[in-house]
Order: sequence, then C-alpha cells, then structure tokens
Amino acid sequence: MGRMSLRSFIAIVLSLLVGMQGSVYAAGGVVIRAFSSPFAKPTSVAATPEKQVSNEPSVKVDAPDELLRDAEALLNNGKAEEAFQLLSAKDFEYAGNTEFDYLLGIAALDSGHPDKATLALERVLAVDPNFAGARLDMARSYFHLGDLSRAKTELEMVMKQEPPEAARITIEKYLGAIDSAEEARKTRYSVYLEGTVGRDTNVNNSTSQSDVAIPAFGDLVFTLNPTSLKTPATYFMGAIGGEVSHTLTDQWSVNGGVDLRQRNNHKMPSYDFGSLDARVGAAFATGNEVFRLGLTWGFYEQAHLKNRNAYGFTGGWQHNFNPKNQLNVFGQYGKNRYSDPTYQVNDFNLSVVGAGLLHILDDGQSVLFASVNGLKEGAVNDRADGSKSGYGLRLGGQAPVSDAVEVFANVGYQRGRYDKENLAFLIKRDDKLVDLSLGASWHLTKLWTIRPQIAYSRNKSNIAIYSFDRIDASMTVRRDFR
Repeated sequence: MGRMSLRSFIAIVLSLLVGMQGSVYAAGGVVIRAFSSPFAKPTSVAATPEKQVSNEPSVKVDAPDELLRDAEALLNNGKAEEAFQLLSAKDFEYAGNTEFDYLLGIAALDSGHPDKATLALERVLAVDPNFAGARLDMARSYFHLGDLSRAKTELEMVMKQEPPEAARITIEKYLGAIDSAEEARKTRYSVYLEGTVGRDTNVNNSTSQSDVAIPAFGDLVFTLNPTSLKTPATYFMGAIGGEVSHTLTDQWSVNGGVDLRQRNNHKMPSYDFGSLDARVGAAFATGNEVFRLGLTWGFYEQAHLKNRNAYGFTGGWQHNFNPKNQLNVFGQYGKNRYSDPTYQVNDFNLSVVGAGLLHILDDGQSVLFASVNGLKEGAVNDRADGSKSGYGLRLGGQAPVSDAVEVFANVGYQRGRYDKENLAFLIKRDDKLVDLSLGASWHLTKLWTIRPQIAYSRNKSNIAIYSFDRIDASMTVRRDFR
C-alpha cells in the first residue's frame, strides 16, 4: 500500500504553491529576508548588496562582520550545512546578537535542523516581535517539525503586519495548504503485516505429569491421554491488521480496528488456532483527560474448526499529570460463547477493572509501566470449577540501546480462585500464573521491524492437571503501512 507520509505530501504541495524547495527558501532564505525588509526594523549595520540581512533589528552583542559575511555567502551559495556548522560553533559567544541569531536560524532550518532553528529564532523575536522575516522562518521551522498549528499562528501574525501584496498572496497559499493538511490529518490509518516463526515447548498448556491421583476414586491413579500432556512444536504464524481514526471536533474522535491471526504448528494441526478481532470506539478529550468507550467482537477457531465467539464493550479514562506521567483506568465486560454444544458448559462472562501508571524517563524514549486489575469469570452453564475471581499485576518497560534498536521486558502475576468444588478432585481450584517476556525491536527502516522474543509462563494449581510451564521463543518480521 506504500503511500507517502502526510508530511511528505504537504511538502510537495507547498513546493508547488510557494516554491518552498526552490530558490525562494532553499538558498538561505534570501527572498524571505528581502520580503521582510519593507517592514523590519532598520539596523546600524550598513546595507550592502552582499548582505541580504542588513534590515534586521539592531544587536546587543557584537559579532564579527567577517563571520556574518562568511555565513551569508555560504547560505547564498546553497551551503546551509557548512553555514550551520560555522555559526553553531560560535553560538555560546554570540547568542543574543540578532543578526547572528537570525543567520543561525536560517542555516539550521535550511540544513535540516528545524529544532535548532526555533531556538535561534526565538531569541530574535524576543528582541523584536515585529521582525516579520524571523517570524516567517519560525513558521517554516514549526512546519518542518510537524507542528502545523504553531506554523499557522506565526503566519497569521505576519499577515497582521500588512506585508506587500505579493508576499500576502504567498502566505495565503501557505495557510491554505496548511488548512488542507490539517483537514487530512483528521483521518489517519495504519496497516501491518507480520510473519512469525517460533518454538513452543507446550502448545497445549498442559501438565507434564502423566499419572494423576483422583480423590473421588479413593486416590486411584489414572494415566493421562498423551494429547493431554505437555507437547512441544515449531510453529508459524501470520497476522494482518489495521487501525483507522477520524477526528470529529477538537474534543471528539472515533476509531476502529481489526486483527486477523493464524498459527499453524508443525505436525500438530490439532492445536492450530486462528482469531479475528474487531473493535470500534469513540474518545472525548478535554484538558488533561481522555475518556474512551468501545465495542469489541472476536471469532476464534481451533484445529481449523469454529471454537467460540466473544463480544462486549470496553471503557477507559486517561489522565495526563504532565508530559511524562500518565494514569489509565480501564474496564471491560464480555460474553464468551462456545460453538460446539459439547463445550458450551464452559461458557462464561468476563468482567475486568483495573488501573495503570506510565512514566517516560528523562531521555524521552525509555518507558516504565505498572498495572493492577481485578477480574471475574462468571460461569453461565455450571462448568466443572464454577466461576473464577482473581486479580493481576504487571510491571514492564522499554528502552533504546541505539537509534534503531530498543529492548523491552515485562513480568506478570495472576491469581484465580474458583467457587465450585471440583467433583473429581474434591477441592476448589486455585491457580497462580506467572509470566515473563524479554525481547527487542530492531527497526531496519521506519516501516520494517524485526522482533526476537522469548516468553516464559508457569501456572501452579492445586489440581495437578492444570499445572504447567511453557517457553516460547520466536522471531517476528513486521511491515507497517501508514
């Protein structure tokens, strides 16, 4: 589906409308400075044909004319990166000199450092808020950073300074292009394809204990069928899915998504499984709060036969304490119904409520999270162990180890107690499940990812046939389309 990114699309549109990639902006912002001169504050620096910035605001810190001329020459000759390196090396000495800061901002912007450009241009505008050339370049910087809202604000402020007619027309086209881009941003989508190969030591989540004593029969020992014992297998899994969201207003948005998965076990087709999950929802955002409500539906098969359906709803509240700390409160209710009449005794209704905390570390990329939840599985048709009540805990995080690789880990614990005495084992079932996952994501490009992962889980139950352990090592290749 290889579509270009929204930012690339906008850049192409603007290059056609206002020549952003041509001489108007690329050559050190020469025309922008010429445009600014009719309404920029004069400076004490004498105007010369070589110095395109001679009409900039006066400066407080002296900067060598030779340095400024050299940087200006590099910019006018299309050597923005060299100009940026020349000026940034002197930033500590001459920051505050508005002519120096303006040239540094232009050099940073035209050499692909818009974040650095905003810092230099902010210093210029702090001295002279009416310097239209600097404000227009600030708009360009925000645009390249993807902050269209701020870019639009800066352009509108320039318009209030009554620019020349030709400049006004150009800015209006620029604003129109940004409005179109913002409209396009209202609908966003993403699609992915995944392929996985792995080795699972226990594809059927079964015990390794072949002989089990049954209390209901005076502790007579029974030997389990081999299909009920721990079984290893190599597997292959494919997945495809997508997500779409649409912004209705500044506060309301709607979204939907679907995921399709199929896993086949080598020489063990009776444990193959597939799933189709779909969801739709709405979100309301106000201030630091986001409220969500959604509907879910799922179809599941085992051994290529229909197994069960699940459907329900979800809800959540997200509170952003600050840009680095977030609280999430969530809830879920769903009905799970088996297709085969033989298994319909196991039908259940699932209720989950919980809360989680997320913290972004100072590097802006590393994340830590923790969550706690309570759950209830309500038996519908008098299943053997009855209804289950329990709770779960989870801790995890991820951190970059290079520009292209990040590692992740999480550990979880879940306790589940059943309310009905099992007739064969004469006891109420009590399970304790621990799981641990470790892995890495290697981003070959923005759209291709390789993800090796190893997961361990162990369920300890007071009924032997429900105790098991499992190790799943896998390698996934993912392609995103967005």
